[in-house]
Amino acid sequence: MTPINNKPKRFTTFQKPSVRPVDTAPVPRLTPRETWEREEAKPAIKASATDEARIRQLSRRSFLWVGIASVATVGGLWAFNRDPEEGKSAGGAFVPRIEGTKAPLRKVLSFNEFVARNLFYSPTNRAQEFPRSMAIEPRNNYHGATPEIDLADWTLTLEGAKGRDKPLVLTLADIQTLPEVSQTTELKCIEGWSAITNWSGVRLHDFLQKYPPPDGTRYLAMYSEPVGQEDTWYNVGLDIESAMHPQSILATAMNDEALTSEHGAPLRLIMPHKYGIKSIKLITRIAYSDTRPGDYWYEQGYDWYAGL
Repeated sequence: MTPINNKPKRFTTFQKPSVRPVDTAPVPRLTPRETWEREEAKPAIKASATDEARIRQLSRRSFLWVGIASVATVGGLWAFNRDPEEGKSAGGAFVPRIEGTKAPLRKVLSFNEFVARNLFYSPTNRAQEFPRSMAIEPRNNYHGATPEIDLADWTLTLEGAKGRDKPLVLTLADIQTLPEVSQTTELKCIEGWSAITNWSGVRLHDFLQKYPPPDGTRYLAMYSEPVGQEDTWYNVGLDIESAMHPQSILATAMNDEALTSEHGAPLRLIMPHKYGIKSIKLITRIAYSDTRPGDYWYEQGYDWYAGL
């Protein structure tokens, strides 16, 4: 029988004892702000004479470059704002104008039109439509006094219709014989504001089908020319493709109420795929054209196409 060994066993550990004193407290962790305050409290290191000389040299050089840049900027603006006739008489350079706008700006606008027409426009690309409950009244954006007319005497003159030698004079009743449509879309102003509004009227596409332009017509112009109120006259030029878009409408009502003078009574254009500058109010004349017609804001330096 094997005897029982009652001796206590001894175990060997290979872990070295800690050399840290037992009574040593852990190092407190500083917050980011405390760290920053401690760094800021340190005394600044005095710059050497060489460093101070280098700083003065860099300061003088920076001041010189700022002066050169300022002179160049002022000179560039002066040259940019000069007109050709002024340049001829006074001598020196000038930036020429293209169709009333400085050449560089007009080229940028023309490029924007090219991109919008060729890459983004399609009769199947529809602007977003919203629930009728979201409709509000947009801002009255007449520049100047709102023209007031006798709606009973209003007529629409159509020039250049196919097979007609003389202008055609239409009444509101003539236009309302076309199928009525309604849409709630967003009117976007080039000034930066927008409004979701419900519009009712007739499709411009249907109007062009009933009163067609000659074959091959590429443009049409719309005019607002109330008699005796020349200060409010307005005109837009449109490409025929945009006019045929299914969301381009001749509106006669807004938010289920007949248009008021402030919003273009009795007939205005709504084109949600273009900026609001194209949505002409109080239309009195439409003219078909083979050449691109003038446009009020285009002549002020804006984009002729004004697509979104």
